[in-house]
Order: sequence, then structure tokens, then C-alpha cells
Amino acid sequence: MDKFCAAVHQKGYTLGGLTLGECIDLANELKVRVSDIVIEEAMATNKMSREEVASSVMAAFGHNLYAMEMGLTSGKSFLMGTVGQDLADQEVCLIDDLFVNKALKYTLSAQVGNHVVGLMPCAGTGDSCTYTGLVKTLLDMLEDKQEIARLVALMVKIGCIFRAGKSSTGCNMEGFGAGAAATAAVTAEMLEATPNQVGQAVTLALSPTIANPCTPRVMVSGLCAAHLGGGILIGHLAAKLVVKTTIPITVPPDVMIAMAAAVHPVSAKEVVPVVIRYMEPFFKTNEAVEQYIGPDIKARDTERIHTTLAQAQAEARTLAAQANSIIKPFGDAVVGGSSQAVGSPTNTARIAHELAQGEITGVKIELYPELFARRGINIPGILMAAVHGAATDNAGLYREIMNQVINSGLQVEIVETDEPQVQRVTIYATGKNSMITALNRGGGRLVIKEAVPSVAAAQAAARKLNIDIVD
Repeated sequence: MDKFCAAVHQKGYTLGGLTLGECIDLANELKVRVSDIVIEEAMATNKMSREEVASSVMAAFGHNLYAMEMGLTSGKSFLMGTVGQDLADQEVCLIDDLFVNKALKYTLSAQVGNHVVGLMPCAGTGDSCTYTGLVKTLLDMLEDKQEIARLVALMVKIGCIFRAGKSSTGCNMEGFGAGAAATAAVTAEMLEATPNQVGQAVTLALSPTIANPCTPRVMVSGLCAAHLGGGILIGHLAAKLVVKTTIPITVPPDVMIAMAAAVHPVSAKEVVPVVIRYMEPFFKTNEAVEQYIGPDIKARDTERIHTTLAQAQAEARTLAAQANSIIKPFGDAVVGGSSQAVGSPTNTARIAHELAQGEITGVKIELYPELFARRGINIPGILMAAVHGAATDNAGLYREIMNQVINSGLQVEIVETDEPQVQRVTIYATGKNSMITALNRGGGRLVIKEAVPSVAAAQAAARKLNIDIVD
């Protein structure tokens, strides 16, 4: 304890308010596990012994474990049905991994129990489902009670940070995001990960959960299962990737968690209303409540729902009509790792190259903020296309072009523009300049908005080069 407190003081950290990254730093410093640091912090701030902390951590799950048992044995949920009882059947196996299968079974049973007797929430009831499922799984599979308490302490440390960060609706800060992060940390420590690997696993697990909304799962039958179960699966995958491979993860977990918390209210404001519009026709209702709703409001809701369903069907048909034939599903190969960040702007430059005449003397590249931020991967593609007319699959030239351009003395200007989705390439040449202003559509595709000498000439060049232009 003294060494721990001294290290906290020496580093200028706040006892009782350690971030996950600071816990990892202290674990490295003191050559212990991250979960040991979590326990030490609780001991110091609450003036408890290790045994008292362990006992308190486990006791916190008393009601939620009861709710989980209800979901597993007799409970029926208005959204999840009797999925807990279904999974209690020993013949039912979702994943051929004992730990993961149990965690899924108990987590989904906890959600059924949540709808029967309620759960004590952490960030919300969604992540409490995951934590409860993991606790029950650890109790089933491990004999060492201190080890169980240590892993659960790490899990709820992460959960408590997410609880502090949750300010609105969003599964990104509950069962999906927080659940994935906690699963990753617990799994990593069970795999004897280093402290840094625990943090990397959390970062990797959080990545696909950012901005994920909550609304579909809490009002529409069944969807919650993929949110909660997905958190378990993603966390498990992230931990195993980090521990068993050399995959490079460079984003610190504190940055990832801070980003999740920052994006969370934006998602609630921007994403959730769209989700509500499409999911409203499938919201479960309570007839006892509906009898107090006026007929004019019900009629308005019914009309809106019919309009939404018709619109969704029309949009689905438009997508199907625009889709490639299954015999040619893919676009051209794209180097650099992203058809959106590299393929589409590279094709914009290919069209500009096709229209320019004479020796190329300069290239100006203007990119909207997302592409500008990813300039490390797209500028080589844009330049190889602008200078040589190279296609998106020219891996050799992609690796060489920056040295070529630097050594040639070609004038290159790279600018960020605030125009949404815009990628503009201007080529200066001794015969005739060219310019293409395009909108990025991913998959190597683009929309031509403006062009020099003309949009018609640019469209003709795109057809010649077999570049996919969309409206």
C-alpha cells in the first residue's frame, strides 16, 4: 500500500480518481496487474483491507445475480421473450468456447431479468447485464475467489468510468461500448496480458462501438441481444487479438474512452432521431397505457408510421436497383487500406490527369476535414494518379511516389477545405490545366460537381477510365 500511494503521489495522480491509463501506468511501474492497482486504489480511498474491498465488490452484484437467475429459469421479457430459458438448455450452444458461451447466456438472461425484476444500473442497465453475465461466468469457471474479485474489480472500475461519462441515451456508453471494454479487460487479464495489453484490448474493443445508439434495442423486440452479445464477442476478440498477435494498437485507452464520452451526446442528438424514425413502426406498446392516448394522436402516429414504412421500402428498392450484379460485386483494388479515403480521391486525380495537357508542373489538393486528417494514406494515391495517371491498385508506385515528387521539385499544395465530402484536385500543366471538384462516395466512387474544362469532359474521361460516377 505504501509503495502504491507513493507512486500515485510521485506521478501527481489523484487517488480515488485514477483513469484506466493511469492504472496501467502504475501497474507497469510497480510490476503488478492492472486489477491489483484497482484494488489498491479502493483500499486506500475507502480505508478498507483487501478482503473487505473484495467482499464489497462481489456483494454489489447480489440483486443483479438474482435478476439474472430469474431470466435464466422462469422470466419472460416483453422484448426478449424467454431467450434466457432457451439458452439454459444444455443442448443450446451459441459459440464453441465455454467462457464466451456462458457469458452470452448469462448476459442475455440478465436482460430478461431486467425486464422482470429490474437491474441495478451502472452506466445504465445495459452494461449491468454484461457485468452480471461476466460475474456469473467467472463464478462458474474459477475457483480462486480472490482472483474472481480482482477481475470483477477491474471490470467495475471501467464500468464506473463509463457511468461518469454517460450523459444521454446511447448503447455506446452501456451494454455495447462499456460491455465490450470491460469484457476485453477481463479477458486480457485472464490471458495473462501485460498492463499495456489490457489497455490496448480496451481500445480495440471500443473502436466499433463509438456513437452506437440505444433506441432500437430498448423498444424493439430482440435487437438488444446483438448489442449486449456483440459487446461480449467484440471484447473477447479484441483481447485475443492483442495477446495472441502483434497487431499494433497506438491509441491510449484514456483517449478512446474520452472520445466515446464526447461522441455519445452527439449521437443522441444526430443519430437517435433518425433511428427513431425508422424503428418507430416496430416499437412495443402497452395497451393499458395506450387507452389514455387521444385518437387524434394515434391517428397521427399511424399515418407517420405508414409513411415511414413506404419510404423505407422505396429506399430499399432504390439501393437494390443501384447495386452491382453479383457476378461483379467489387470495384478496382485500392492500395492504402481504404476505398473511401484513398480510392475515391485517387480516382478524382486520375480524371484530372486525363484532362490535363502537356508537362505537369504543379498539383493542388483540397480535402474535406476527414480526408485531410487521413492525408498520410491518401496523398500518395492522389499524387501517383495526378502525376502518372496511375490506377488505384498500383502498389509499387504508391510506395515510391512521395520520394519521386520530392526529388523532382514538383510544386505540391495540400489544403484543408470545410466543404463537406469535397475532394478537389487541380493540375497545372504547360499545355492546359485541369480541375475536378468531386464528392467522396466511398468504394472508389465519386460525384463530379465542377470541372475544368467541363463536367461533360470529366464524365467522358471517367467513362474511359472505368471510374464509377454516381449521382
